[in-house]
Amino acid sequence: MTTWLSDAALERLREAADSPDLEGTRYRLVGKLGQGGMGGVFSVEDTVLERKVALKVISVADADGGSSARLQQEARVIAKLEHPGIVPVHDAGVLPDGRAFYTMKLVQGERLDDYVRNLALADRLRLFLRICDAVAFAHVHGVLHRDLKPGNVMVGPFGEVLVMDWGLSKVVGSTDRASGERSEAGSAGIPGRTEHGTVLGTPGYMAPEQRTGDRSLDQRADIYSLGAILQFLLSGAIPMPRPIDAICRRAMAEERAQRYQTVPELSEDIARFLDGLAVSAYPEGPPAQAWRWVVRNRVWILLLLAYVATRAALIIFRPR
Repeated sequence: MTTWLSDAALERLREAADSPDLEGTRYRLVGKLGQGGMGGVFSVEDTVLERKVALKVISVADADGGSSARLQQEARVIAKLEHPGIVPVHDAGVLPDGRAFYTMKLVQGERLDDYVRNLALADRLRLFLRICDAVAFAHVHGVLHRDLKPGNVMVGPFGEVLVMDWGLSKVVGSTDRASGERSEAGSAGIPGRTEHGTVLGTPGYMAPEQRTGDRSLDQRADIYSLGAILQFLLSGAIPMPRPIDAICRRAMAEERAQRYQTVPELSEDIARFLDGLAVSAYPEGPPAQAWRWVVRNRVWILLLLAYVATRAALIIFRPR
């Protein structure tokens, strides 16, 4: 006699098989947070330190060790990036069921694409500068993110900004531990080797060279993605200020040589715009420069005009 299981029963079986085996570890399962291409992320309680953390684990124990090596490499990449804008790693190892895992800070808050809906232009730009700061820190330490997008940025309840999901990160000059291949990049989270022609990233946020599978990526690929994030952040600004539009276009230039060459260069233009100064991406003529000077010094100009008007009135209307 054939017994059919309901969809709900099958889903429960899948969840049970997917859940990590935490027996004998310091962790207690709380619930599942999400699923990625290589594994799942779970909320667990660290029973030693009595706090909740996020545990990322590969889906199944792999016979060749490739997925385990990639997850461990991802953990090492994040662990070396000690920055307030990058989620910290707490622990890493292998569970009793043979699956590699690592734990990290459990991030509370909203995704960037949800958080910015009611923010003013200046607030969006200040938030963008904090994203740039985290990415610039990673670049200084030789790490490219390769999957920057609004969905991979979290904003916490106190306004903290965290760049998440370093699974596609690339360590410049490293050895890919998963494949043993020496290249310009060690892929931290993609099944199989990082061969020429493999496309990694998210459509709409990938640089042109990334879309073609070019292995000679550098920090300018992340700069393109930052430009796409900036464009997203300002998509509701009608009309978009011309200097900001120019910054977006320069960051997302088709040719790498035409983009900002470093993240600090991009950040500086945003900061200059916020301060009412000219930006390098948008050359201005003398009339525009004069008007900008007037706007920037309008308080002093108004005070001077008030003084002149007062003096003139005293002269005109003084008793004779």
